[in-house]
Amino acid sequence: MTTSLIRGSGRLAAVAVLAGFAVLSACADNDNRAEVVGGRVTPQPSATSPSTGATVETKTAVVPRGAGHRRSAAAALPGMPPIASPTNLYADAGRNMLSPVARKAPYRIYVPNSGGSSVAVINPHTMSIVRVIQVGDNPQHVVPSYDLKRLYVTNDLANSLTPINPRTARRAGPDIPVDDPYNMYFTPDGRYAIVVAEAQQRLDFRDPHTFKVRDRLSVNCPGVDHIDFSANGGYLVATCEFSGKLVKVNLHTHKVVRYLNLRHSSPQDIKLDPTGRVFYVADRYRGGVWLIRASTFHVMRFIHTGSDAHGLYPSRDARFLYVTNRGSGSVSVINFRTRRLVKTWHIPGGGSPDMGNTSPNGKVLWLSGRYNSMVYALSTRTGHVIARIPVGLQPHGLCVWPQPGRYSLGHTGVMR
Repeated sequence: MTTSLIRGSGRLAAVAVLAGFAVLSACADNDNRAEVVGGRVTPQPSATSPSTGATVETKTAVVPRGAGHRRSAAAALPGMPPIASPTNLYADAGRNMLSPVARKAPYRIYVPNSGGSSVAVINPHTMSIVRVIQVGDNPQHVVPSYDLKRLYVTNDLANSLTPINPRTARRAGPDIPVDDPYNMYFTPDGRYAIVVAEAQQRLDFRDPHTFKVRDRLSVNCPGVDHIDFSANGGYLVATCEFSGKLVKVNLHTHKVVRYLNLRHSSPQDIKLDPTGRVFYVADRYRGGVWLIRASTFHVMRFIHTGSDAHGLYPSRDARFLYVTNRGSGSVSVINFRTRRLVKTWHIPGGGSPDMGNTSPNGKVLWLSGRYNSMVYALSTRTGHVIARIPVGLQPHGLCVWPQPGRYSLGHTGVMR
Protein backbone atom coordinates (compact mmCIF):
# COMPACT_ATOMS: atom_id res chain seq x y z
CA MET A 1 0.00 0.00 0.00
CA THR A 2 1.38 3.37 -0.95
CA THR A 3 2.24 6.17 1.43
CA SER A 4 0.67 8.57 -1.08
CA LEU A 5 -2.53 8.20 0.94
CA ILE A 6 -1.22 11.01 3.09
CA ARG A 7 -1.51 13.42 0.15
CA GLY A 8 -3.82 12.71 -2.60
CA SER A 9 7.01 -4.05 -21.22
CA GLY A 10 16.85 -14.16 -38.52
CA ARG A 11 15.01 -10.70 -38.98
CA LEU A 12 12.15 -12.20 -41.00
CA ALA A 13 11.49 -14.74 -38.27
CA ALA A 14 11.35 -12.02 -35.65
CA VAL A 15 8.93 -9.98 -37.77
CA ALA A 16 6.79 -13.06 -38.33
CA VAL A 17 6.62 -13.75 -34.60
CA LEU A 18 5.62 -10.16 -33.88
CA ALA A 19 2.99 -10.33 -36.60
CA GLY A 20 1.71 -13.56 -35.10
CA PHE A 21 1.23 -11.85 -31.74
CA ALA A 22 -0.64 -9.02 -33.45
CA VAL A 23 -2.96 -11.39 -35.34
CA LEU A 24 -3.68 -13.50 -32.27
CA SER A 25 -4.37 -10.40 -30.18
CA ALA A 26 -6.56 -8.84 -32.85
CA CYS A 27 -8.66 -11.98 -33.27
CA ALA A 28 -9.02 -12.51 -29.54
CA ASP A 29 -9.88 -8.88 -28.85
CA ASN A 30 -12.62 -8.51 -31.47
CA ASP A 31 -15.36 -8.83 -28.87
CA ASN A 32 -13.78 -6.08 -26.74
CA ARG A 33 -13.59 -3.26 -29.26
CA ALA A 34 -15.87 -0.29 -28.90
CA GLU A 35 -17.59 0.84 -32.09
CA VAL A 36 -16.49 4.21 -33.48
CA VAL A 37 -19.43 6.31 -34.66
CA GLY A 38 -19.06 9.88 -35.89
CA GLY A 39 -15.75 10.44 -34.15
CA ARG A 40 -16.92 8.98 -30.81
CA VAL A 41 -16.33 5.65 -29.18
CA THR A 42 -19.61 3.93 -28.40
CA PRO A 43 -19.07 1.71 -25.35
CA GLN A 44 -20.22 -1.88 -25.16
CA PRO A 45 -22.62 -2.93 -22.40
CA SER A 46 -21.05 -3.84 -19.06
CA ALA A 47 -20.64 -7.52 -18.30
CA THR A 48 -20.66 -9.18 -14.88
CA SER A 49 -19.08 -12.52 -14.00
CA PRO A 50 -21.51 -14.56 -11.88
CA SER A 51 -18.67 -16.59 -10.36
CA THR A 52 -16.36 -13.73 -9.27
CA GLY A 53 -18.57 -10.67 -9.21
CA ALA A 54 -16.08 -8.85 -11.42
CA THR A 55 -17.65 -6.19 -13.62
CA VAL A 56 -16.31 -4.86 -16.90
CA GLU A 57 -17.10 -1.25 -17.75
CA THR A 58 -16.28 0.54 -20.96
CA LYS A 59 -15.23 4.15 -21.17
CA THR A 60 -16.74 6.64 -23.59
CA ALA A 61 -13.91 8.77 -24.93
CA VAL A 62 -13.81 11.54 -27.51
CA VAL A 63 -11.23 10.81 -30.21
CA PRO A 64 -10.44 12.64 -33.45
CA ARG A 65 -12.71 11.60 -36.31
CA GLY A 66 -11.27 8.50 -37.94
CA ALA A 67 -8.53 7.98 -35.35
CA GLY A 68 -10.26 4.93 -33.90
CA HIS A 69 -10.19 3.28 -37.31
CA ARG A 70 -6.42 3.66 -37.56
CA ARG A 71 -5.27 1.86 -34.42
CA SER A 72 -7.22 -0.31 -32.01
CA ALA A 73 -5.67 -1.48 -28.77
CA ALA A 74 -5.22 -4.92 -30.36
CA ALA A 75 -2.82 -3.56 -32.98
CA ALA A 76 0.92 -3.89 -32.44
CA LEU A 77 2.78 -0.79 -31.30
CA PRO A 78 5.09 0.44 -34.09
CA GLY A 79 8.73 0.68 -33.10
CA MET A 80 8.58 -1.96 -30.38
CA PRO A 81 11.54 -4.39 -30.56
CA PRO A 82 10.53 -7.74 -32.10
CA ILE A 83 9.50 -10.54 -29.74
CA ALA A 84 12.14 -13.28 -29.66
CA SER A 85 9.74 -16.14 -28.85
CA PRO A 86 5.96 -16.50 -29.23
CA THR A 87 5.85 -18.62 -26.07
CA ASN A 88 8.20 -16.57 -23.88
CA LEU A 89 8.06 -12.79 -23.70
CA TYR A 90 11.00 -12.94 -21.31
CA ALA A 91 13.24 -14.97 -23.62
CA ASP A 92 15.72 -12.07 -23.84
CA ALA A 93 15.80 -11.62 -20.06
CA GLY A 94 17.07 -15.07 -19.08
CA ARG A 95 19.93 -15.91 -16.76
CA ASN A 96 22.93 -13.57 -17.20
CA MET A 97 21.65 -12.27 -20.56
CA LEU A 98 23.03 -8.80 -19.89
CA SER A 99 23.10 -6.23 -22.67
CA PRO A 100 26.41 -4.48 -23.46
CA VAL A 101 25.11 -1.37 -21.68
CA ALA A 102 23.95 -3.17 -18.52
CA ARG A 103 27.13 -5.24 -18.36
CA LYS A 104 29.14 -2.11 -17.58
CA ALA A 105 27.37 -1.61 -14.23
CA PRO A 106 28.58 -3.27 -11.00
CA TYR A 107 26.12 -5.64 -9.34
CA ARG A 108 24.29 -3.59 -6.71
CA ILE A 109 20.95 -3.48 -4.88
CA TYR A 110 19.26 -0.07 -4.69
CA VAL A 111 16.83 0.34 -1.78
CA PRO A 112 14.58 3.43 -1.55
CA ASN A 113 13.70 4.18 2.08
CA SER A 114 10.23 5.65 1.52
CA GLY A 115 9.86 6.67 5.17
CA GLY A 116 12.65 9.20 4.63
CA SER A 117 14.72 10.60 1.78
CA SER A 118 17.52 8.19 0.95
CA VAL A 119 18.52 5.20 -1.15
CA ALA A 120 20.75 2.54 0.39
CA VAL A 121 23.17 0.86 -2.02
CA ILE A 122 24.01 -2.75 -1.12
CA ASN A 123 26.95 -4.78 -2.41
CA PRO A 124 25.51 -8.31 -2.74
CA HIS A 125 28.97 -9.85 -2.60
CA THR A 126 29.57 -8.53 0.93
CA MET A 127 25.89 -8.27 1.90
CA SER A 128 26.51 -4.80 3.26
CA ILE A 129 25.55 -1.19 2.55
CA VAL A 130 28.36 0.55 0.67
CA ARG A 131 26.71 3.92 0.06
CA VAL A 132 23.67 6.00 1.00
CA ILE A 133 22.41 8.43 -1.64
CA GLN A 134 20.36 11.39 -0.43
CA VAL A 135 17.27 11.92 -2.59
CA GLY A 136 13.92 13.69 -2.35
CA ASP A 137 11.22 13.07 0.23
CA ASN A 138 9.28 9.80 0.11
CA PRO A 139 11.23 7.81 -2.52
CA GLN A 140 8.99 4.97 -3.69
CA HIS A 141 10.75 3.06 -6.49
CA VAL A 142 14.13 2.85 -8.22
CA VAL A 143 13.37 2.55 -11.94
CA PRO A 144 15.76 1.49 -14.74
CA SER A 145 15.45 3.68 -17.84
CA TYR A 146 14.29 2.19 -21.14
CA ASP A 147 17.82 2.39 -22.59
CA LEU A 148 19.36 0.94 -19.37
CA LYS A 149 21.72 3.91 -18.98
CA ARG A 150 20.14 5.47 -15.89
CA LEU A 151 18.26 4.57 -12.75
CA TYR A 152 15.59 7.02 -11.56
CA VAL A 153 14.36 7.35 -7.99
CA THR A 154 10.70 8.40 -7.88
CA ASN A 155 10.45 10.92 -5.02
CA ASP A 156 6.71 11.05 -4.54
CA LEU A 157 6.26 13.84 -1.97
CA ALA A 158 9.21 15.83 -3.32
CA ASN A 159 7.70 15.84 -6.83
CA SER A 160 11.01 14.89 -8.39
CA LEU A 161 13.18 12.19 -9.91
CA THR A 162 16.75 11.57 -8.76
CA PRO A 163 18.97 10.25 -11.59
CA ILE A 164 21.61 7.65 -10.70
CA ASN A 165 24.48 6.48 -12.90
CA PRO A 166 24.51 2.69 -12.44
CA ARG A 167 28.15 2.48 -13.60
CA THR A 168 29.25 4.50 -10.56
CA ALA A 169 26.27 3.90 -8.24
CA ARG A 170 26.22 7.65 -7.62
CA ARG A 171 24.01 10.58 -8.48
CA ALA A 172 24.04 11.57 -12.15
CA GLY A 173 22.88 15.16 -11.64
CA PRO A 174 20.34 17.32 -9.82
CA ASP A 175 16.79 16.20 -9.12
CA ILE A 176 14.36 16.54 -12.04
CA PRO A 177 11.00 18.27 -11.28
CA VAL A 178 8.11 15.87 -12.00
CA ASP A 179 4.57 16.02 -10.56
CA ASP A 180 3.57 13.22 -8.18
CA PRO A 181 5.92 10.45 -9.40
CA TYR A 182 4.69 7.51 -7.35
CA ASN A 183 5.86 5.07 -10.02
CA MET A 184 7.25 5.17 -13.54
CA TYR A 185 7.19 2.99 -16.66
CA PHE A 186 8.24 3.25 -20.31
CA THR A 187 6.17 2.44 -23.38
CA PRO A 188 7.47 -0.65 -25.25
CA ASP A 189 8.67 1.49 -28.15
CA GLY A 190 10.69 3.72 -25.79
CA ARG A 191 8.88 6.82 -26.99
CA TYR A 192 7.43 7.85 -23.63
CA ALA A 193 8.09 7.61 -19.94
CA ILE A 194 4.78 7.06 -18.16
CA VAL A 195 4.81 8.74 -14.77
CA VAL A 196 2.10 7.24 -12.58
CA ALA A 197 0.74 10.25 -10.73
CA GLU A 198 -1.23 8.27 -8.19
CA ALA A 199 -2.54 11.14 -6.06
CA GLN A 200 -3.64 12.99 -9.21
CA GLN A 201 -5.28 9.89 -10.77
CA ARG A 202 -3.26 10.43 -13.95
CA LEU A 203 -0.87 8.75 -16.31
CA ASP A 204 1.53 11.39 -17.59
CA PHE A 205 3.23 10.60 -20.91
CA ARG A 206 6.60 12.35 -20.81
CA ASP A 207 9.74 12.57 -22.90
CA PRO A 208 11.93 9.71 -21.59
CA HIS A 209 15.02 11.96 -21.46
CA THR A 210 13.85 15.48 -20.62
CA PHE A 211 10.65 14.38 -18.84
CA LYS A 212 8.64 17.18 -20.40
CA VAL A 213 4.93 16.39 -20.55
CA ARG A 214 3.74 15.20 -23.98
CA ASP A 215 0.27 13.97 -23.02
CA ARG A 216 -1.83 13.34 -19.93
CA LEU A 217 -4.58 10.83 -19.25
CA SER A 218 -6.90 11.11 -16.26
CA VAL A 219 -8.36 7.81 -15.07
CA ASN A 220 -11.54 7.21 -13.14
CA CYS A 221 -9.98 4.98 -10.52
CA PRO A 222 -8.29 6.24 -7.34
CA GLY A 223 -5.00 4.59 -6.45
CA VAL A 224 -3.57 3.94 -9.91
CA ASP A 225 -0.06 2.64 -9.30
CA HIS A 226 1.23 -0.45 -11.18
CA ILE A 227 1.30 -1.27 -14.91
CA ASP A 228 2.14 -3.98 -17.39
CA PHE A 229 1.90 -4.09 -21.17
CA SER A 230 0.33 -6.42 -23.73
CA ALA A 231 2.56 -8.77 -25.70
CA ASN A 232 2.49 -6.59 -28.83
CA GLY A 233 2.64 -3.30 -26.93
CA GLY A 234 -0.75 -2.06 -28.15
CA TYR A 235 -2.15 -1.43 -24.69
CA LEU A 236 -1.34 -1.33 -21.00
CA VAL A 237 -3.30 -2.49 -17.97
CA ALA A 238 -2.96 -0.48 -14.76
CA THR A 239 -4.10 -1.40 -11.27
CA CYS A 240 -6.01 1.00 -9.03
CA GLU A 241 -5.59 -0.16 -5.46
CA PHE A 242 -7.96 2.24 -3.68
CA SER A 243 -10.91 1.57 -5.99
CA GLY A 244 -10.56 -2.15 -6.75
CA LYS A 245 -10.31 -1.57 -10.50
CA LEU A 246 -8.11 -2.35 -13.46
CA VAL A 247 -7.96 0.06 -16.38
CA LYS A 248 -7.01 -0.84 -19.95
CA VAL A 249 -5.42 1.97 -22.00
CA ASN A 250 -4.85 2.08 -25.77
CA LEU A 251 -1.22 3.10 -26.31
CA HIS A 252 -1.88 4.28 -29.88
CA THR A 253 -4.46 6.84 -28.80
CA HIS A 254 -3.71 7.27 -25.07
CA LYS A 255 -7.40 6.66 -24.36
CA VAL A 256 -9.10 4.45 -21.80
CA VAL A 257 -10.59 1.37 -23.44
CA ARG A 258 -12.43 -0.05 -20.45
CA TYR A 259 -12.39 -0.76 -16.72
CA LEU A 260 -12.66 -4.02 -14.83
CA ASN A 261 -14.13 -3.95 -11.31
CA LEU A 262 -12.81 -6.55 -8.87
CA ARG A 263 -15.16 -6.58 -5.90
CA HIS A 264 -13.76 -6.13 -2.39
CA SER A 265 -10.25 -5.96 -3.81
CA SER A 266 -7.10 -3.87 -3.64
CA PRO A 267 -5.08 -4.73 -6.77
CA GLN A 268 -1.33 -4.16 -6.49
CA ASP A 269 1.43 -5.35 -8.82
CA ILE A 270 0.58 -6.80 -12.24
CA LYS A 271 2.59 -9.07 -14.52
CA LEU A 272 1.92 -10.66 -17.93
CA ASP A 273 2.65 -14.38 -18.24
CA PRO A 274 5.36 -15.53 -20.72
CA THR A 275 2.79 -16.50 -23.38
CA GLY A 276 1.13 -13.07 -23.31
CA ARG A 277 -2.24 -14.64 -22.56
CA VAL A 278 -2.79 -13.95 -18.85
CA PHE A 279 -2.26 -10.95 -16.61
CA TYR A 280 -1.54 -11.87 -13.00
CA VAL A 281 -2.73 -9.26 -10.48
CA ALA A 282 -1.76 -9.31 -6.80
CA ASP A 283 -4.59 -8.42 -4.41
CA ARG A 284 -3.73 -7.33 -0.87
CA TYR A 285 -7.32 -7.48 0.43
CA ARG A 286 -8.09 -10.93 -0.95
CA GLY A 287 -4.63 -12.32 -0.18
CA GLY A 288 -3.80 -13.78 -3.54
CA VAL A 289 -3.60 -13.33 -7.30
CA TRP A 290 -6.25 -12.74 -9.95
CA LEU A 291 -5.79 -14.31 -13.40
CA ILE A 292 -7.14 -11.96 -16.10
CA ARG A 293 -7.49 -13.23 -19.66
CA ALA A 294 -5.62 -10.75 -21.85
CA SER A 295 -7.74 -11.32 -24.96
CA THR A 296 -11.08 -10.57 -23.30
CA PHE A 297 -10.11 -8.58 -20.19
CA HIS A 298 -12.21 -10.86 -18.01
CA VAL A 299 -11.45 -12.75 -14.81
CA MET A 300 -10.43 -16.37 -15.26
CA ARG A 301 -10.01 -17.32 -11.60
CA PHE A 302 -8.27 -16.47 -8.33
CA ILE A 303 -5.35 -18.12 -6.53
CA HIS A 304 -5.00 -17.68 -2.76
CA THR A 305 -1.38 -17.15 -1.74
CA GLY A 306 -1.10 -15.25 1.54
CA SER A 307 -2.12 -12.13 3.42
CA ASP A 308 -1.42 -8.79 1.73
CA ALA A 309 -0.20 -10.18 -1.61
CA HIS A 310 1.82 -7.43 -3.24
CA GLY A 311 4.80 -7.95 -5.60
CA LEU A 312 5.08 -10.22 -8.67
CA TYR A 313 8.38 -11.37 -10.22
CA PRO A 314 8.99 -13.96 -12.97
CA SER A 315 11.87 -16.39 -12.51
CA ARG A 316 14.76 -15.97 -14.92
CA ASP A 317 13.77 -19.14 -16.79
CA ALA A 318 10.17 -17.85 -17.04
CA ARG A 319 8.80 -21.01 -15.43
CA PHE A 320 7.59 -19.52 -12.16
CA LEU A 321 6.04 -16.38 -10.71
CA TYR A 322 7.16 -15.26 -7.24
CA VAL A 323 4.40 -13.61 -5.19
CA THR A 324 5.32 -11.61 -2.09
CA ASN A 325 2.79 -11.90 0.74
CA ARG A 326 3.57 -8.88 2.85
CA GLY A 327 1.13 -9.63 5.66
CA SER A 328 2.07 -13.27 6.18
CA GLY A 329 5.83 -12.90 5.79
CA SER A 330 6.01 -15.34 2.91
CA VAL A 331 6.68 -15.79 -0.80
CA SER A 332 4.44 -18.02 -2.91
CA VAL A 333 5.56 -19.70 -6.13
CA ILE A 334 3.12 -20.17 -9.04
CA ASN A 335 3.84 -22.40 -12.03
CA PHE A 336 3.19 -20.38 -15.20
CA ARG A 337 2.41 -23.47 -17.29
CA THR A 338 -0.12 -25.07 -14.94
CA ARG A 339 -1.27 -21.78 -13.40
CA ARG A 340 -1.17 -23.44 -9.99
CA LEU A 341 0.45 -22.66 -6.65
CA VAL A 342 3.36 -25.07 -6.15
CA LYS A 343 4.97 -23.90 -2.91
CA THR A 344 5.14 -21.16 -0.30
CA TRP A 345 8.30 -20.06 1.51
CA HIS A 346 7.92 -18.54 4.98
CA ILE A 347 10.51 -16.13 6.35
CA PRO A 348 11.57 -17.47 9.77
CA GLY A 349 10.33 -15.18 12.51
CA GLY A 350 8.07 -13.35 10.06
CA GLY A 351 8.66 -10.31 7.90
CA SER A 352 7.03 -8.05 5.33
CA PRO A 353 8.43 -8.94 1.88
CA ASP A 354 7.38 -6.24 -0.55
CA MET A 355 9.12 -5.35 -3.82
CA GLY A 356 12.36 -6.30 -5.55
CA ASN A 357 13.58 -8.71 -8.22
CA THR A 358 15.85 -11.66 -8.89
CA SER A 359 19.63 -11.60 -9.30
CA PRO A 360 21.09 -11.61 -12.84
CA ASN A 361 21.73 -15.37 -12.57
CA GLY A 362 18.28 -15.99 -11.10
CA LYS A 363 19.57 -17.69 -7.96
CA VAL A 364 18.62 -15.00 -5.43
CA LEU A 365 15.33 -13.17 -4.89
CA TRP A 366 15.98 -9.74 -3.39
CA LEU A 367 13.06 -8.14 -1.51
CA SER A 368 12.48 -5.11 0.66
CA GLY A 369 10.94 -5.73 4.08
CA ARG A 370 8.52 -2.81 4.09
CA TYR A 371 7.56 -2.77 7.76
CA ASN A 372 10.74 -4.25 9.19
CA SER A 373 13.41 -1.84 7.85
CA MET A 374 15.07 -4.83 6.29
CA VAL A 375 16.18 -6.31 2.97
CA TYR A 376 15.87 -10.07 2.43
CA ALA A 377 17.93 -12.24 0.10
CA LEU A 378 16.20 -15.59 -0.56
CA SER A 379 17.41 -18.65 -2.45
CA THR A 380 15.12 -19.25 -5.45
CA ARG A 381 15.91 -22.97 -5.19
CA THR A 382 14.88 -23.56 -1.57
CA GLY A 383 13.39 -20.30 -0.31
CA HIS A 384 16.06 -20.24 2.41
CA VAL A 385 16.88 -16.75 3.73
CA ILE A 386 20.50 -16.14 2.73
CA ALA A 387 20.77 -12.73 4.37
CA ARG A 388 18.88 -10.00 6.21
CA ILE A 389 20.35 -6.54 5.80
CA PRO A 390 19.08 -3.63 7.97
CA VAL A 391 18.23 -0.49 5.98
CA GLY A 392 16.19 2.70 6.49
CA LEU A 393 12.54 3.28 7.27
CA GLN A 394 9.90 1.64 5.04
CA PRO A 395 12.09 0.25 2.25
CA HIS A 396 9.93 -0.11 -0.84
CA GLY A 397 10.60 -0.44 -4.60
CA LEU A 398 13.99 -2.17 -4.45
CA CYS A 399 15.90 -2.44 -7.72
CA VAL A 400 18.44 -5.13 -8.57
CA TRP A 401 20.95 -3.87 -11.14
CA PRO A 402 22.12 -4.88 -13.66
CA GLN A 403 19.33 -7.10 -14.92
CA PRO A 404 19.11 -9.25 -18.06
CA GLY A 405 17.08 -7.90 -20.96
CA ARG A 406 17.22 -5.68 -24.04
CA TYR A 407 15.15 -2.82 -22.61
CA SER A 408 13.29 -1.80 -19.47
CA LEU A 409 9.56 -1.16 -19.20
CA GLY A 410 10.16 0.50 -15.85
CA HIS A 411 9.02 -0.14 -12.27
CA THR A 412 11.75 -2.09 -10.41
CA GLY A 413 12.87 -3.69 -13.66
CA VAL A 414 10.21 -5.14 -15.95
CA MET A 415 12.62 -6.42 -18.60
CA ARG A 416 12.05 -7.80 -22.09
